[in-house]
Amino acid sequence: MEEKLVINEMEETSGLNFVEQEIKKDLEEGKNGGRLNTRFPPEPNGYLHIGHAKAIIMDFGSAEKFGGTCNLRFDDTNPQKEDTEYVESIMRDIKWLGYDWEDRLYYASDYFPQLYDFAIRLIKEGKAYVDEQTSEQIAAQKGTPTEPGKNSPFRDRPIEENLDLFQKMNNGDFEEGSMVLRAKIDMANSNMHFRDPIIYRIIKTPHWRTGDKWKVYPMYDFAHGQSDFFEGVTHSICTLEFVPHRPLYEYFVKELADESYCPRQIEFNRLNLTYTVMSKRKLLQLVKEGLVRGWDDPRMPTLCGLRRRGYTPSAIKDFVNRIGYTKYEALNHIELLEHSVREDLNKSATRVSAVVNPVKLIITNYPEDKTEMMEMDNNPENPIEGKHEMPFSRELWIERDDFMENPPKKFFRLSPDKEVRLKGAYIIKCTGLKKNDAGEIEEIYAEYDPETRSGLPGSDRKVKGTLHWVSVPTAVNVEVRDYDRLFSVENPSAEEGDFRDLLNPDSLIIRENVKLEPWGAEKAQVGDHFQFTRLGYYTVDPDSKPDHLVFNKTIGLKDTWAKEMKKI
Repeated sequence: MEEKLVINEMEETSGLNFVEQEIKKDLEEGKNGGRLNTRFPPEPNGYLHIGHAKAIIMDFGSAEKFGGTCNLRFDDTNPQKEDTEYVESIMRDIKWLGYDWEDRLYYASDYFPQLYDFAIRLIKEGKAYVDEQTSEQIAAQKGTPTEPGKNSPFRDRPIEENLDLFQKMNNGDFEEGSMVLRAKIDMANSNMHFRDPIIYRIIKTPHWRTGDKWKVYPMYDFAHGQSDFFEGVTHSICTLEFVPHRPLYEYFVKELADESYCPRQIEFNRLNLTYTVMSKRKLLQLVKEGLVRGWDDPRMPTLCGLRRRGYTPSAIKDFVNRIGYTKYEALNHIELLEHSVREDLNKSATRVSAVVNPVKLIITNYPEDKTEMMEMDNNPENPIEGKHEMPFSRELWIERDDFMENPPKKFFRLSPDKEVRLKGAYIIKCTGLKKNDAGEIEEIYAEYDPETRSGLPGSDRKVKGTLHWVSVPTAVNVEVRDYDRLFSVENPSAEEGDFRDLLNPDSLIIRENVKLEPWGAEKAQVGDHFQFTRLGYYTVDPDSKPDHLVFNKTIGLKDTWAKEMKKI
């Protein structure tokens, strides 16, 4: 508590966001004895999403930057909605992002005794009272931002009676919703949160940590600031919707704090993302109604969903750094997130050949019993990763979209009498094709030029198209889950009507006949990242089995964000 932080004097203020600048200023002024202690306080009532990642990066990241500490505190004040499943998932996600709370794991329920005693103190000082009105009556008496509220008929109830009733509330003598404890502040205050806010309500659901000990539970505005104080938190960093709550936060905290130590609340903008929703209620609805395959569905903005899809912690951190922290709300383009993911995987993903929509190519002048091993780069962005061999044979799989019988003028892939290079192998020329009774192409025929094998002297003859391929005899069948954006509109939260009607019907396409080269199948482990040549980035899904690999499409190769930035 008394250890003073040492700030790197070389740190340029211009390189700090506005929250970090405020922290730096407080530390330089010696506030709270020169300590820095932040906290990340999630409610254990759902899974974390990418918006929470922005808060985690701020809370833990600012503590790291200035040599402070960051606590993990679960805001477990509503047992009706909480579950240990959520607690475990939250801790997993924070560690996946690369942060560690070490021995600083706390719960708001740790402070229930102190909070209850504080409420008793407020009652004794005439600063709180028990109200027996319904929630509708209390809301109606609150007034409006331009009209003052009306006092509750129970506002001047005697202190001893309030004490007796509050204790009976906690003993379970009254039904849920029949009574609340309200702070007695100012029903005419211009800030609606000061108009005698509710600070305790009756909940008879057993708490997952404290059991049946408590029948009254503190409201967020009452528990949060006091928990910060009890815990030694110096900077309570939260999102902009808590700006009007800040005066109430300070009001309650200052009932406990003194000049030597007082937590400070600072707000930044939320992370809003196109083509998705961030509402916990809506995400829970998607899960419970089976509209997605669970919290970790790769279409979900949850951190476990993004992890399963193949997004990386470094890509998420890069995205958050790019959008920054401001004091105004914004809608961030998902293309920028995808750009960060693409840049990260381009450096790390192993290259393999896979054909997702196969059609057979037969090289008629290649020996039927011959197999050659072609050398392929594991990652041209990182030559030290080396190369691997891929079998080449008379019969190959190529992408159906890479052939057109009657192509447009600038079609540089395979068509009758046209030449292309098979990546890492030979130049071929299409000589014919075979169709089934329905008119669909079954086989494509070509001849190869044996003098054009890649890497050999004299093989540098140029052609405009290069295709990827997989040898038919050694190809491994795998499943690919091709994911797209979950919603079909850019800002589903701004649309009228049922948000479920805006779901993208093509957000998941399952391809069960994808052909993968054998080296890739042998190497693949759950969570591994690959670039399927010319197609995109793919990640091995946990549903994979030794005899049935499943790949999630993480992202395509086309970088629309980078293309747009070049225009600016």
